[in-house]
Amino acid sequence: MKQVIKISFLLIVSVCVFSCKTQQFSVPEYGKNEIENDIKIKKVHNFRTVGNIKNIDGQTLKEGKFYRSAHLNKLKKKSFDELEKLGIKQIIDLRNSKEIAQKPDNLPGDIVYKNYSAFEDEGDQLDQAKKLVLKGKVDGSDADKRMLEFYRNYVTENPEIIKKVITEILDSDQPVLYHCTAGKDRTGIITALILTILKFDKETIYNDYLLSNNYREKLVDKRLNLANNLHFFYPKMDVKVLEKLSWVETDYLDAAFNEINKEYGSIDNYIQKVLGISENKRQEYIQKFTY
Repeated sequence: MKQVIKISFLLIVSVCVFSCKTQQFSVPEYGKNEIENDIKIKKVHNFRTVGNIKNIDGQTLKEGKFYRSAHLNKLKKKSFDELEKLGIKQIIDLRNSKEIAQKPDNLPGDIVYKNYSAFEDEGDQLDQAKKLVLKGKVDGSDADKRMLEFYRNYVTENPEIIKKVITEILDSDQPVLYHCTAGKDRTGIITALILTILKFDKETIYNDYLLSNNYREKLVDKRLNLANNLHFFYPKMDVKVLEKLSWVETDYLDAAFNEINKEYGSIDNYIQKVLGISENKRQEYIQKFTY
């Protein structure tokens, strides 16, 4: 499958200020039960811990064991102490090399940094895709299809990378922060898989996933409104593309899980055969991260 489909969801980075015409935006689906102890770190979007939720056996996920966020390019030095207080010693960056080169994480010197990208932008496909969007060659429907395709591919096309990421997180004895660009798609998929391994039900998993819309609401609203006000720059561009790339949707995560079921028969088979986690190891993880 062409790289342009895989990286199309990243277009928001460059086209967030353009639109074709003023129009009403659809209301995204929001998550419920936001974390009471909300963590605010300046210039870092969608930062939160995953915890204080109960799995199917009534066991509660411990807070502060793993964290998720958007990129850390604008992380301020005065915020380094906040990472220290949270006990974060390792960062896992899910972005590709081109994204990292454009916006490298700004991190304390003692942080262990690792990068695991399940795909690369070969042949400047991202730039080609941007041009298509700005010329009006890609509409909202196209963007939706490409998002669904991205989710399907992310969990099955390079499974060794997914295995490495999840193993790093679950085997760590210290809190880990993992992130992508917006902290919603790749980060959302990894979180959904971790919660599945720890035997949380679908409603709980999807609620955590949809919380990205809650945490990014002000940012996205600002970008969409700006796009409407500056529509004259690229009048042919379909603003629905921006909208589709800005929010997460249950259909996207459905696409990932449905592809796993299609390719491997079930999520349990995927966990055992692809991620290499036996039932005994799975129980060890559950004991480690819940009480």
